[in-house]
Amino acid sequence: MTADLTMTTSRKQGSIPGSFHLRFTEFIPAESDETFQYEEVIEEDSSLPEEEDLEATVLAVKQRSDVIQPAAPQPARNTNTRAGVCPPPEAVEDYLRNFLLKMGMTKTLDCFQTEWNEMLQKGLLNTELVGVVADVYIQNHRLDSELTSVHRERDEYRSMASATAETLTGLQTARDFHRMHHKRVLQEKNRLIEDMKKLKAQCGRYEPAVRQISERYQSVFRQKMLVSLERDKALAQVQRLQATLHNMEPSEGGQSLNQDARQARCKTKNPSKKTPEPSGSVKHVAGDSKFPVGRGGNNSALSMKGRTMDSDAPNTAKADGFQLRSTIKAHSRPISCLAHHPSKCAVASSSDDRMWKLWGLPAGDLGASGEGHTDWLSGVGFHPDETKLGTTGGDGSVRIWDLGRGQLVLSLRGHSAATWRCSFHSCGDFVASCSMDTTIKVWDLQSERCRSTLRGHRGSVNSVDFLGSSGLLSASADKTLRLWDARTALCCQTVRGHSSPLNAAAAGPCCSSPPSSPCSPCCSSPPSSPCCSSPPSSSCSIASCDSSGVVMLWDLRNLAAPFVVVETGPRPSNQVAFDPWGRMLAVAGEDGSARVVDLSTNQVAGVLHHDDAVQSVTFDPTGAYLLSGASDGKIYVWS
Repeated sequence: MTADLTMTTSRKQGSIPGSFHLRFTEFIPAESDETFQYEEVIEEDSSLPEEEDLEATVLAVKQRSDVIQPAAPQPARNTNTRAGVCPPPEAVEDYLRNFLLKMGMTKTLDCFQTEWNEMLQKGLLNTELVGVVADVYIQNHRLDSELTSVHRERDEYRSMASATAETLTGLQTARDFHRMHHKRVLQEKNRLIEDMKKLKAQCGRYEPAVRQISERYQSVFRQKMLVSLERDKALAQVQRLQATLHNMEPSEGGQSLNQDARQARCKTKNPSKKTPEPSGSVKHVAGDSKFPVGRGGNNSALSMKGRTMDSDAPNTAKADGFQLRSTIKAHSRPISCLAHHPSKCAVASSSDDRMWKLWGLPAGDLGASGEGHTDWLSGVGFHPDETKLGTTGGDGSVRIWDLGRGQLVLSLRGHSAATWRCSFHSCGDFVASCSMDTTIKVWDLQSERCRSTLRGHRGSVNSVDFLGSSGLLSASADKTLRLWDARTALCCQTVRGHSSPLNAAAAGPCCSSPPSSPCSPCCSSPPSSPCCSSPPSSSCSIASCDSSGVVMLWDLRNLAAPFVVVETGPRPSNQVAFDPWGRMLAVAGEDGSARVVDLSTNQVAGVLHHDDAVQSVTFDPTGAYLLSGASDGKIYVWS
C-alpha cells in the first residue's frame, strides 16, 4: 500500500448497503493536520490466528462488515467531545478484503490471502506498518454529505426567500394602497365633521323658530278644537230648542198635556193630599231632568240624522275589503275601550294607564287628554253635545270631562265595585253606568245624583246601552241579556241563550226609533203583525258576545231565540259593534284578531290580524273606517 491509497466508506446508488470500496484520493500533507483535532481512537487487535484458513477469514470479514455497517440516521451529535464513544478504525487489510469481496474479485482475493498468510508464517510481514484507515477521510466524507444537504436546503431557502420577497412586495403594494385610501377617508371624515359642525350651527339657529312654530301650531289647534266644540254645542242647543218648540205646538197629545197640567194644579191646591206612587216608580226631587217623550236613543242617532239605512249606504264598504291604513301608538298599557266622535274624524281611547286621549284621524294627532282616575280605565263615551266625555274605571266612579279644557267636570260615585261602561242618553241629561257590583245606575247630570239603581243581574254587568227614549240594554256575566225601562227602573225582559258569561252587547243603528212601550224599545209592532213577518234585519237587531267566542244576533221583535249564531272561539270575544249602515258587525277577539261579519250572509267575511289581543272595535260615522284597540296600546285604523 502506498500513502495515496486510502479507504473510505460511502453509500452510492446501486451499491450494497454496508459494503466498502476503494478509491484514490490525493495525498494530504502533514501541515494540514495541525488545525484538525483528532479524537482518541481505541485500536483493536485485528490480527488473525496463523492457522486460520480462507473460509474462516471470509466469515470474519463478513462479521466485521456487519459490525461496521452504518446504522440508521441518528440525530447529530458532537463528535469533538471527548466524552463521546467513536467506532474503532478499520485495518487496511480488512478494508481490502471487503472491497475485493464486494466487487466479486475472488481470484485476486485468493491470491491476496495466500500471499498474506505466507508472509505472516515466514515472518516477513511487519504488522506495525499496516496501519488503519485514517478517520479524517471518513469525517471528510460525512462532511461532504452534510455540505450537499446544506446546499440543497440553501437552494430551498432561496426559493422560499424569493417567494417571500414577492409576497412582501405585494403586501407593500397593498399597504401603500390602503394607506392612500386611509388618507382619503381621513380627508372625507374631516370634511364631514366640518359639514356636521356647520349643520349643527344652522340647527341651533333654527331650533327657536321651530319651537315657536310648534307652540303656535299647538295653540291654533287647541283654538280650532275649542271653536269646533263651541259650534257643536251651539248647534246642539239650537236643535234642543227647536225640539222644545215643536213639542209645545198643539198636537194630538195636547189634550193629555192639558190634563197633566190640570192634575198639577190640583196637586198645588191640595198639597196635603198625596197620591200613592206605583210600584217600581222613581222618586223625583227638585232639579231632576225628565226623560223626553219624543225621539231619543243612543248617540249614533245623531250622526245618522237624515240618512236611510241601506239605500244610501256606499257601495265601496265591503266586509272583506278592509286593509290596514295606519297605526297609532296611543298608550303604554293595553287599550280598554274606543269611542268615535259622533261627527268629527276623531277617536277617544281609554287605557290601563289611567288616561284617556282624543286622537285626530287618520294622522293620529293628539287633540286632548285627561288623567284623574285612581285606577285603570275601562270605558269611554261621548256626550251628545260633543263637548264632554264620560269615562269609567276600576275606582268605581263615573267621570265627566270637558274636552276643550281637558279638565274634570263631574265625578259620580255610588258603585261599590269597578265600573265597566257608560252610555249617554241622546238628550244629554242622563248617563247610565254598569258595574261589577251587579247593578246599573242611571245618573242625572243636572241634579248630579243617581236617579235609579237597576238590580236583577246575578253577575257583573259588563255592558249597558240606551235604547229609544228610555230603554236600556245590558249584558252580564250571569249569561243573560236584559231590557230595562230607565223611567221605572224595572226589567222588561230577560234574554237567555248563551252558555258562557257575556262580555258585551250592542244594538243595531235603528234602535233609536221611538218605542210604543218601555218593554219594546225598538219595534212597536207585535211579533205577529205583518211588519214582523219579514226576515230579521240589523235595524231591529242586537248582537251579543261571550267569553267562549260565540256571537249571537237577536231580533228585538222576538227574543225567544237568536236567529244567527257565529262561532269565533275558542278564545273570548270582547266587544261587538255595528257599522252605521247595519250591514256589517265587527267582533273584537282575544286571539289577536278582529272579525268582520257580513250581515247579508251572516258569515265571517274578513279577519284583521293584530299583534296582541283586541279589546275594542268601533266604526266611524260614515262606515268607511274600522278602528280597533289592542292590548299592545295601539289603535289600528282599517279602511
